[in-house]
Amino acid sequence: MPHNQPATLPRVQSKRNGVSKTDVLVIGAGPTGLACAIEAQKIGIKTVVVDKGCLVNSIYNYPPNMDFFTTPELLEIGGIPFTTANEKPTREEALQYYRNVAQHYKLEVRQYERVVAVDGEDNNFRITTVDLHDFVHEYKARKIIVSTGYYDLPNIMNVPGEHLSKVMHYYKEPHPYYDTDVLVIGAKNSSAAAALDLWRHGARVTLVHRGPEMHKNIKYWVLPDIENRIKNNEIRAFFNSTVKEIREDLVLIDTPQGLTELKNDFVFAMTGYHPDFDFLRSLGIELLGEQMRPACDPQTLESNVHGIYVAGVILAGSRTNEIFIENGRFHGGHIAKGLKASLR
Repeated sequence: MPHNQPATLPRVQSKRNGVSKTDVLVIGAGPTGLACAIEAQKIGIKTVVVDKGCLVNSIYNYPPNMDFFTTPELLEIGGIPFTTANEKPTREEALQYYRNVAQHYKLEVRQYERVVAVDGEDNNFRITTVDLHDFVHEYKARKIIVSTGYYDLPNIMNVPGEHLSKVMHYYKEPHPYYDTDVLVIGAKNSSAAAALDLWRHGARVTLVHRGPEMHKNIKYWVLPDIENRIKNNEIRAFFNSTVKEIREDLVLIDTPQGLTELKNDFVFAMTGYHPDFDFLRSLGIELLGEQMRPACDPQTLESNVHGIYVAGVILAGSRTNEIFIENGRFHGGHIAKGLKASLR
């Protein structure tokens, strides 16, 4: 099968712990990956989880003051109740919850290990990872579950200047942007939330979107807020407009009225994210259609590569707004049924 192999491996000082053997290796320690490990473990299947970042790394990288849109029971995995102080859970509460779940089930999670090679075939896979210290770890597994999410790979606009250090695809907090000129690109939840937060903390905010208005699926309490700020000229907005170039001190916007030059200090390109399609291809997984959905059995979620299962948002391909924690958390149950049948 194809190898997930970079041109050159990092220089290795030594290998650690020889080869670890497991029935199932889960790639990705997000909520769905953890749910997959729990469901496999429940039916007596030895499971190891590896992740290139920390436990639920995507949630860790959310803005510190973020509240979830959903209610806590819809984020639950493994049958462990998620209790919160308020109706909507916070990022900090979610981080604590998933730590508690991992501890409760004694999940074997190897954090900060990046998968650099996958070899072998069904019932005899060999997976190589590299940790933060350039130590190589090797695993032998009968099955692999890929639940790598999408948050690590932003959609690139491919405009001149996008590489500048002032351009960011992730928003965390407003303080560093007080009294500066900030451009926010996009019109969905993350864009609206960032624009409002920046404006409320003293930034001069301009919003640019290629469509005619803010997206109607924005959280119901956020949409009127951002629309009112735009109506009152507190946040300047250019619709049916695109960014043509980003320079150190300005941006060029193509608007219906023509090319507009804006003074600018920082750009938040909230243009969305996508799964690691190259990684999926390297495993031999076929990606179908324009949306690049991985080929898989709809019942067991086993991909076209026997022994490799797919879970979470990567099932939606480029349509990342179709699968969230709320529905991805059930994928582990489907996969566990397939594993139970194939590992008998």
